[in-house]
Amino acid sequence: MIHILIIFIVKFLYFSIFLINFFFSNVDRDDQTGDPPQPVNDELQRVKEQHKTSMKNKYERLFEGLKLQENESLLNSIYTQLYIIEGEREGVNEEHEVLQMEKTARTQHSQDTPIYCNDIFKASAEAGSEEKEQIKTVLTKGIAGIGKTVSVQKFILDWAEGKAHQDVDFMFVLPFRELNLIRDHQYSLHRLLLDFHPGLQDLDSLIYEECKVVFIFDGLDESRITLMFSEAQKVCDMTETASVAVLMSKLMKGELLPSALIWITSRPAAANQIPSKYIHRLTEIQGFTEPQKEEYFRKRISEQHQASRIISHIRRARSLNIMCHIPVFCWISSTVLQKLLEEDLSAEIPQTLTEMYIHFLLIQINMRNQKYEERHPEKLLQSNREVIVKLAEVAFKQLMKGNVMFYEEDLMESSIDVTDASVYSGICTEIFKEESVIHQRKVYSFIHLSIQEFLAAFYLLYCYLTKNVEPLHEFRSYRSDEDSLYNLLRSAVIKALQSENGELDLFLRFLLGVSLESNQRLLQDLLTHTENSSESIRRTTQYIKEKIKDDDDDYPFSAERSINLFLCLLEVKDQTLSREIQEFVKSDKHSEKLSPAQCSTIAYMLQMSEEPLDELNPMKYNTSDEGRRRLNSAVINYDLTVCVLLSFSLAGCNLPAQCCESLSSVLQSSNCVLRELDLSNSHLQDSGVKFISDGLKSRNGQLQILSLAGCNLLIQCCESLSSALQSSNCVLRELDLSNTDLQDSGVKLISDGLKSPNSQLQILRLSGCMVTEEGCGYLSSALSSNPSHLRELDLSYNHPGQSGVQLLKHKLQDPNYKLQILKHLHCCVVLDVSLFLCSDACDLTLDPNTANTELILSDENRKIRRVYKNQPYPDHLERFDKALQVLSVESLTGRCYWEAEWSGNYVYISVSYKGINRKGGSDCEFGSNDKSWSLNCSKNGSTVRHNNTSTDIPAVRSSSNRAGVFLDVSAGSLSFYSVSDTHTLTHLHTLNTTFTEPLYAGFLVDSSVSLCDIKR
Repeated sequence: MIHILIIFIVKFLYFSIFLINFFFSNVDRDDQTGDPPQPVNDELQRVKEQHKTSMKNKYERLFEGLKLQENESLLNSIYTQLYIIEGEREGVNEEHEVLQMEKTARTQHSQDTPIYCNDIFKASAEAGSEEKEQIKTVLTKGIAGIGKTVSVQKFILDWAEGKAHQDVDFMFVLPFRELNLIRDHQYSLHRLLLDFHPGLQDLDSLIYEECKVVFIFDGLDESRITLMFSEAQKVCDMTETASVAVLMSKLMKGELLPSALIWITSRPAAANQIPSKYIHRLTEIQGFTEPQKEEYFRKRISEQHQASRIISHIRRARSLNIMCHIPVFCWISSTVLQKLLEEDLSAEIPQTLTEMYIHFLLIQINMRNQKYEERHPEKLLQSNREVIVKLAEVAFKQLMKGNVMFYEEDLMESSIDVTDASVYSGICTEIFKEESVIHQRKVYSFIHLSIQEFLAAFYLLYCYLTKNVEPLHEFRSYRSDEDSLYNLLRSAVIKALQSENGELDLFLRFLLGVSLESNQRLLQDLLTHTENSSESIRRTTQYIKEKIKDDDDDYPFSAERSINLFLCLLEVKDQTLSREIQEFVKSDKHSEKLSPAQCSTIAYMLQMSEEPLDELNPMKYNTSDEGRRRLNSAVINYDLTVCVLLSFSLAGCNLPAQCCESLSSVLQSSNCVLRELDLSNSHLQDSGVKFISDGLKSRNGQLQILSLAGCNLLIQCCESLSSALQSSNCVLRELDLSNTDLQDSGVKLISDGLKSPNSQLQILRLSGCMVTEEGCGYLSSALSSNPSHLRELDLSYNHPGQSGVQLLKHKLQDPNYKLQILKHLHCCVVLDVSLFLCSDACDLTLDPNTANTELILSDENRKIRRVYKNQPYPDHLERFDKALQVLSVESLTGRCYWEAEWSGNYVYISVSYKGINRKGGSDCEFGSNDKSWSLNCSKNGSTVRHNNTSTDIPAVRSSSNRAGVFLDVSAGSLSFYSVSDTHTLTHLHTLNTTFTEPLYAGFLVDSSVSLCDIKR
């Protein structure tokens, strides 16, 4: 404390002396003019203006590609606003950036909150003053080339020109690529700022605390500095010395110059270096929207007819159009397409990424040919081969190390002499760049990550063709003894699949692309010779298709790796799998089981396809839970505003509120013709149902069938639906609210909606909603008020009592009502077990080969008891080794009903696939995985559990140690009941899903379980 107090006193005295000196140095002039003295302000204003002028001069010009005069433009004349949103797309950090871009191209939702570059520190309109104070540190993510640095440049320029942020006194830019060069040095923050901005030398270090300052840390992904957020060293003063890592960390934490605003930019994969608690706002640059792309091309290409042709071509080539969300790729594309169309209007236009990058390379080479008046491109290619191959070697070696920024020592490793001017002549200046930064040291990079990946792929193929085996060691462990192109490509596929974050995805696509014979011919002067690759490509594509088809359910490739395999096929122009999938999706034959990788491929095609579909329902496909999850992702991100989809299913997708908001927007769109929407088993929240209800009330809404079965609706949800039913715009004809536990209070609100003369509902399903006689009264009253529409009412699996059923039966028999069908099957009126699904009762026995060794079977294997002592059972692959469980001998098919009675503290009554894991602990227990469904009963209550997700069951009036299970495999329905001593059934819960494998009854035992005899 004494140390801190001394520092404070010294700072105070120092600052006081500083003010006195400035005051007396100006007091005479102030007395003569009569103006109030302004000693500090005049000097500070001079430094501020000088700094602004310096920053304006530095950032007013934009260089596309390299800092060459011909690439120079005034930023304000060509700047195109980028699409920036608050927040981020879920999960994108783990994907390769091109896949992120492809996903973004399809999922720019209307509910995204766009933010202008100059507003990143401003709270949203609805935010209160507390939030405004909190937006101090902003992290902006964006893939390579998306426009992060240009956004920073525009942000600074607008400030320097007086257009924005005039309350800010200073903006300081500290790029990580430059900080890397001094990472081992000790600095004070004041000294560091003087090195980066020498014009600040007349400014005292104490004045920063009186000013509003913005620090911009650009390119966190380029950092080779380990940030130290847990470092105990105290740095609170501008003049205290520490390592660069500590200074940066203390600034970001707010311990050093806490009043400063901080803006950090990063590629997604590196953003997690900063703990989220130090970030007050997260934004994501998503690049150009479709209109912004067109604006860019029209600004860059002066001849508007040519611009229109290029825009039209890019829109037709889906893969190119997706990449053009990236501004750098727009520049590459315009460079290539302009040149090709100028030379030959009928020229063959590149269709794949590899073709585009090859043409870009050749055009740059030809430009140097013209510069030196050499009319034979092959001669120039020969003369430049050594330099290009060396740069490709750098690209390959640094890609394998994960580096995108290089320094002199990295170039020397590939025998590049950085003083050799030939390295930067002609072609090299357009793909490789150097920058003089702090202390006049140089940093190098390729103009875009994809250029590095393309050249790395070229280098590997070059090494194979020239028999240079050393670089192939990266893949040696995956190769067989046969030295062939097929084995190289196959090994690259395997290595790319094993990369965690997809860092080799685009490299693999380029490697396959450059191996294609037609592309080898384009590069023949660089490759020295080519190889007939048709058989190797054929074998490789066949191998890729087998990997997609045979993907393991237990250890599947990630969705991103699976999609990249599909894109690899498109890169070598193999459309066979694409056609097969299109035919499969459109057919009615879906019995063949799909691997997770196949589901990823279908999901990707659905998201990217612009062909109209009548129906989209992932539940109709035979696949595992992981496969269905991947299909669901496609459905969630499907763009309904550009299709003629009539039926759309998001069943089991567990939609977040923002997806429901997007759906609401779609339902209100005049372009949407959606007639049927299935959101069953989606665990919608109140806000989600409200969004859907708002869509139903739109005058443009055409939705006629809506399923919210199994969504656990609360009272607020029913209020929203009731309001929608009363709207004059609502055209809903069918509403399924089955298994939502509405109870009578929810039914009352739905009945209020039915009463409205505007309600046109014809079918209402309330199966398994815990409706009693009271609820039947509300429904009867609604029918009396509006008898002209409802023709079918499903109240099965409820508790209406005899009087409740009779109340509604009167309406069924009265010709004044439209009601034609009243379902009340399995309702607990006075229902005896002997009358319940007699034809569906099944005889089960327990399989001793599956029983845990602490369990003993008896009563002809229909009873199991725990004995707390291992029994001398023989080893068996199907035995549960730790979980106290057993499965039935018989598989369950069609419709089945059985009952079990239990004792002890708890029991799990379950159905399970035979493939459930037997060797393990809690992850093997019924309900804790995607291969089993379980009713977990205890003295304290019951829950239903699947895939480690639980649903609590409301307590029933009479507890019982006997449970009934009804399974309808084809309908995908599993229901649990409590069975009383008088054989009365009380419905507990119904699960709806798609069963894809044979099912078996299963039990986890605490004390004992007995299968009950049921009289037929």
